[in-house]
Amino acid sequence: MDFTFTSEQEALREQAREFLAANPEPTWAELADLGWTGVSIAEESGGAGLGFVEEAVLFEELGRALYHGPYLSTIGLALPALPDDLRSAVAAGEVSWTLALGPLVTDLDTADRVALVGGDGIYELEGEEREILTTTDETRPLGVVRGGEPGRKLAGSTVLAAIGSRSQAALAIEACGVARRALELAIEYASEREQFGRRIGVYQAVSHPLADAYTQLELARSLALWAAWCVAEGDGQAALASAAAKADASEAAVKVCETAIQVHGGIGFTWEHVLHRLYKRALWIESFGTSATRLRAEIAAELLNGESMQGTAAPATPENAASGSGPGGSDRIGNGVGVASMGSDPDPSSQGG
Repeated sequence: MDFTFTSEQEALREQAREFLAANPEPTWAELADLGWTGVSIAEESGGAGLGFVEEAVLFEELGRALYHGPYLSTIGLALPALPDDLRSAVAAGEVSWTLALGPLVTDLDTADRVALVGGDGIYELEGEEREILTTTDETRPLGVVRGGEPGRKLAGSTVLAAIGSRSQAALAIEACGVARRALELAIEYASEREQFGRRIGVYQAVSHPLADAYTQLELARSLALWAAWCVAEGDGQAALASAAAKADASEAAVKVCETAIQVHGGIGFTWEHVLHRLYKRALWIESFGTSATRLRAEIAAELLNGESMQGTAAPATPENAASGSGPGGSDRIGNGVGVASMGSDPDPSSQGG
């Protein structure tokens, strides 16, 4: 059994990194020209006919570059709910989507259309008013929609389980991309900065935390890639794998970013340095949807008690997302039917920084 990436997947990663370095704010049409918007869409619908593992490669690189756009909301959230004709439009770069699972909606500033979870399915929302909120991570703002009417029914509520696994796996591998970039910056700085006539990386107070950060990141990335494979293959453990990956990778990203900031010393706190933006994205990922503590409780319940996980995504709540406090978390959608409780998650670990 070969656990390495294929040459095509490595070529995709190289292409993505080079493109995002040269184009830090790409348009949706530019991503479509590269084929990124149709990676897992069937060839007969205008896509590449590949799978979620290839999309995971892109999610990791987009996280590393702190991409600001509707890729997560369209590919990570809404795509499983879209019928073939709308998937073709996504693949062609003609439209992007976001999915309103709760009162707070991600990528609302850049997505063209909004899908709404309600009743017995997922519907396109028409005639809505949008308000973009101030949140911790300016590269991925949240918003609220008001008014509007449900239009075309896009999918039944049973697709919510697939959306949950897919979105958690996407966030997990994106968190690894964020953490990877922060760790690279920390290692580079520790290899160049001198103090007392020696580079600071030789001191155990610096090198040991970096080694711990590397270990934590690699373990989280292994989980995230397992989750990506499970989603791609429709494996029965997709819900469990995605929950485990989201819980571990999101916390690892926050820890790695904190270590990187500490290694940089005073410069790590400056507004001009990229580290604070990486840290904010890590906090966003950690606090979006179900908290790590609750995810682990659900995983334990399945492993120990045989309670089946639904793999559904959780809506964000305004208590944790507005006014710079992070995107927040709340209860998952129970059994994939309707919109979950819009109250805040009682678990204090879900509060964003």
